[in-house]
Amino acid sequence: MEINLEDIVTLKKIHPCGSYEWKVIRTGMDIRLSCLGCGRQVMIPRKQAEKNIKKTR
Repeated sequence: MEINLEDIVTLKKIHPCGSYEWKVIRTGMDIRLSCLGCGRQVMIPRKQAEKNIKKTR
């Protein structure tokens, strides 16, 4: 799966703030995502991110 900087991704699970959409702000072995609902940032391993992404805009 191709994940680029500034992509907006939709995850399978909902964030506690109610948003499904995240913005990719760092790529590599780990991917840093920023929630578009509340601004929270998380860093997760690439393999886990690829598994949890439903679609990319």
